[in-house]
Amino acid sequence: MDIEGAGGAITGGLIAGAIEKPTGHAGEAGHGLCSDCGAPTSGNFCSNCGQPTHVHRTLLHLGEELLHGVMHFDARVWRTLPLLAFNPGRLTREWVEGKRTRYVSPLAIFLFTLFVMFFALSFMPQHEAPVVLAQDIQEQRQELVEAEKALAEVRADAATDPSGMARVGIEGGQALVVQKRAELARLETEQREGRADGLKPGSWQASIKDIASGEKSSGGSTKLTIMGKEADKEGHGFGATVLKKLQNPDLAVYKLQQTMYKFAFLLVPFSIPFLALLFLWRRGFTLYDHGVFVLYSLTFMALLLMAMVLAGTINSALGGWVSGLGLLAMPVHVFAQLKGAYSLSIFSALWRTILLLFFCNIVVVLFVMSILYLGLGH
Repeated sequence: MDIEGAGGAITGGLIAGAIEKPTGHAGEAGHGLCSDCGAPTSGNFCSNCGQPTHVHRTLLHLGEELLHGVMHFDARVWRTLPLLAFNPGRLTREWVEGKRTRYVSPLAIFLFTLFVMFFALSFMPQHEAPVVLAQDIQEQRQELVEAEKALAEVRADAATDPSGMARVGIEGGQALVVQKRAELARLETEQREGRADGLKPGSWQASIKDIASGEKSSGGSTKLTIMGKEADKEGHGFGATVLKKLQNPDLAVYKLQQTMYKFAFLLVPFSIPFLALLFLWRRGFTLYDHGVFVLYSLTFMALLLMAMVLAGTINSALGGWVSGLGLLAMPVHVFAQLKGAYSLSIFSALWRTILLLFFCNIVVVLFVMSILYLGLGH
């Protein structure tokens, strides 16, 4: 079992449970003083701070709270998910308008879904491309230098060694140097060819080259092209930093997969400004409203992605069918959520949907570039 993935799922559940309003079991109606704030109580919950008047202190209840935090959003989840899938506009509008006790909060369900998604995907069979780390090649080069240095010292000693034993050392040193050179050549070949052997054309991993590509210029320096603009590898700034990390594309893809979930929250602040642009001239909508829209929308997309991957794992034909429906459902869901959440006409929702889908491509580019910049290290 993937312990790290399980830990991520449990952490996500606990975070989501912490964001939600406490739903502890009150037991029998309590009377007297609240054990937390000291206010007088006359029911199952304190009217001042909301804590249950009956506090459990059993090991069994501790386990129940853990399961509740990881797997359970009480009955609200069963009212939230159907609306999220089939009437997202109403769900978004009612949450913004203050009808919140019946639904799971957008931030809580987003965090929980995010961690569950990456927990589930960690169990899916994946095609692993050969990854040759740059530091592996550097270490091999260092070992080759040390072997050549040792061989030179043995040869120097051979001139003053009357017993001829140094000859044995020379032969062994030569064999070691040959071995190190062969190993270095193998690693360099794997690094050059690993991308073509391990990544399928059109895959999201191979698409990194479309977002940022490095090419040799006529002067010999490496240029980075990001969205039509060039930057020198030897220079400074965002472009140069990304180029340095893309020199080993296999390493970039590997670390991108490993760190994506850590930075998935960046999709939210990246998306809100673009959504706000669509309503600049309409009053009555705040950035909070747009944030609720984005969180519920991203949650649906994450659930849809899990369904597509699961179907593809079960059966390739089923996966293709579900993926086709999923790609069709994405713009339909965005249209329905825009129309219902902001009370738009069909035409207003339609042109905003087209623009928003275009903005989504920009957000994905910004997201991937941010991961490359923040998550790959040096």
